[in-house]
Amino acid sequence: MALHLIKLCVGADSIDDLREWVAERSLRAIAAGLEPHSVHTTRMVPKRVPELLDGGSLYWVIKGQVQARQKLLDIQTFTDSEGIGRCHLVLGPEVIETAVQPKRAFQGWRYYPEEDVPRDITTLGEGVAEMPADLRRELSELGLL
Repeated sequence: MALHLIKLCVGADSIDDLREWVAERSLRAIAAGLEPHSVHTTRMVPKRVPELLDGGSLYWVIKGQVQARQKLLDIQTFTDSEGIGRCHLVLGPEVIETAVQPKRAFQGWRYYPEEDVPRDITTLGEGVAEMPADLRRELSELGLL
């Protein structure tokens, strides 16, 4: 069973903001002759890397709600110029929208077990993905999605 990470998406007000950031990073990588991945750098290095890389994703909390995820492709540890250990979370280029799930603010990242993650929006039923985000959010809060 895959293990996931969850993290606040600081600076993004919507999934579209996140998608723009990912697209910009992907274009930079392609221009540099690299794969179109986005990379998120964090100070804390996960200890459960094999579980995370066995189908795990990074779930993004935007405006107090889990709203999207990106597949975890690799976790690369390194030491920065100040001698501090850090890691790159190498993420797939696709931002996958999920069912909305409220989440309180926290610092850093947390492990996110499979049984707690929200479903992808495309698995919620016919027509759900085409609904306006506000309507989906309201229906989710009412327990109807």
